[in-house]
Amino acid sequence: MFVTHVAMVAALTASLNVAPEYGRPDLRRDAERIVAGGVTGVQARVTSEGRSMVAVAGVADLRTRGPVPPNGYFRIGSSNKTFVATVVLQLVGEGKLALDDTVDRWLPGLIKGRGDDGRKITVRDLLQHTSGLVDDYPYPTAIASSRQYRRHRHDTFTPQQVISRAMRHKPAFAPGKGWLYANTGYATLGLIIEKATARPWHEEVKRRVIEPLGLKHTRWPAGSAELPRPHARGYTVFKTSEGFVDTTRHRDADASGGLISTTADLDRFFTALLGGELLRPAELAEMRRTVPVATELRRIWPGARYGLGLVQRPLPCGGTYVGHGGDILGFMTRTGVTADGKRSVVISVSTERFDSAKRIVQIDAAVNRLVNRALCDTR
Repeated sequence: MFVTHVAMVAALTASLNVAPEYGRPDLRRDAERIVAGGVTGVQARVTSEGRSMVAVAGVADLRTRGPVPPNGYFRIGSSNKTFVATVVLQLVGEGKLALDDTVDRWLPGLIKGRGDDGRKITVRDLLQHTSGLVDDYPYPTAIASSRQYRRHRHDTFTPQQVISRAMRHKPAFAPGKGWLYANTGYATLGLIIEKATARPWHEEVKRRVIEPLGLKHTRWPAGSAELPRPHARGYTVFKTSEGFVDTTRHRDADASGGLISTTADLDRFFTALLGGELLRPAELAEMRRTVPVATELRRIWPGARYGLGLVQRPLPCGGTYVGHGGDILGFMTRTGVTADGKRSVVISVSTERFDSAKRIVQIDAAVNRLVNRALCDTR
């Protein structure tokens, strides 16, 4: 009877086209597929209506071969941009600044170069990467070899220095007339937050986001090149012949990507933000208003659109999800929350690879597979 009953249930499920639920074994297998693509370690968290499951794969340290900690700290890279955008939009909601304010309204003369003009670039342009600014980041995004890493890993640059370097380049387009990802824009937003509040951007993030949400493991590293424990070591492959280079220790980027966090804290942040806990409806709606990303990026991320510090992407099961990834030496972060807010995912990969376009695409595909299957809740 039991066998017959199981067969009947299976047949009914198939007839209703109901997909099996995505569970912990599926999450573990998908994490292992990412490692098989050529990375050292992965920790992944999937949350469904408040209940989380976590899986790890690979190793935390290539020397000791110890396991990846399921609650490990990591550098979140550009996922930082959503924290910064949240503070900016809170200030907008408080009437302390406006999305249509120009850069010159807050930082007169700072953006002035070979066609760049702070009188024409708005806060919205900076948030949405429609400013036309061209990055010339000295570190860490410009590091292209293990030798450069060892030589420059403790270098520091002020936001003003970063912006000054960008002014050596002609803009990619007139403000609002195109889309180009620009870390320099978020370095500028950090200065605008400081001018509007009289406090550094990371103090405002702590006061307005980290403390209210109880994110006990999200922090600004200040001048330290260390990661708190526990953590997986972060590795970078600059050249295939060099193999994995330990790039755990370095000084982070500024408002474009400086925070350290955990999968639990990032999950709490993104679900709270998109659930309306941090912004009023009007400002959250502005954040979610999107434009198409650049053509070359759409080849990698079909259907991707960018809001104000948020990325929107389609799901194969229908609908969309939003979040913001991050890539910085040693660490790749990916996040996503479904449109209804019921499911979310956060992935930390403790390896970045620059040695092979094919390898990069392979790893990205494995990460996307996990995201899509987890958010669609299907095996």
